[in-house]
Amino acid sequence: MSPIPSDTTLAAPPWADPCTAGESLPLRGMRFLAVLGAHVAVIAGGVELASRPEIRQAVEQIYVRLVELPPPPPQAPPVAREAKPAPVERRPVVKRPEPPPPVLAAAPEAPSVASFAVAPPPPALPAPAPVVAAPPPAPAPVTAARFDADYLHNPKPVYPTVSRRRAEEGTVLLRVRVSTEGAALAVELRTSSGYPRLDEAAQEAVRRWRFVPARQGADAIESWVAVPIAFKLES
Repeated sequence: MSPIPSDTTLAAPPWADPCTAGESLPLRGMRFLAVLGAHVAVIAGGVELASRPEIRQAVEQIYVRLVELPPPPPQAPPVAREAKPAPVERRPVVKRPEPPPPVLAAAPEAPSVASFAVAPPPPALPAPAPVVAAPPPAPAPVTAARFDADYLHNPKPVYPTVSRRRAEEGTVLLRVRVSTEGAALAVELRTSSGYPRLDEAAQEAVRRWRFVPARQGADAIESWVAVPIAFKLES
């Protein structure tokens, strides 16, 4: 084999950087150290930033926001299921023993009944005599009112002059209600004389009369009394 000349360069591998194909070994070492220092500086800067509280809080917030899950969707209420009836346990039917046939027994003798006597009832009491109420006292007799007593001094009616001239005569019957004091409370014409002037003269006179009031026992009472007035011319 022929020796390889010293000034001839070795062929670079296919993965080598084409920009460093013509560099020497010391230059490549310096380039490697520069790249390594840049990586160390980036790592140190990252560690320093991570040690700061504001950066750590921001990272934690970002972590919490990323980890927070959305609320679960509302679930439909559980549907009540009908409870199935418990299975009925069937028990074996136990036959009861048949009762023994009835035994006929002799009826007991009836007890002897003691004889006794019933006393007669006591005699009925006589019914009390009915109480007869005393009859009410009879009312006291009534004495009618009077107008003809002499001590009354009742004046006679005035005969109208026109009736005298025309020879008018007749009897007037008046009905007068007398008070307990003997005054004429009301004067009514019961029978006319046939002449209005004579009727009016009789009523006018009786209205001023005094009467003896009617009495029931010792008490004076009001009553009605008939008063006849006769008008007759003298011959």
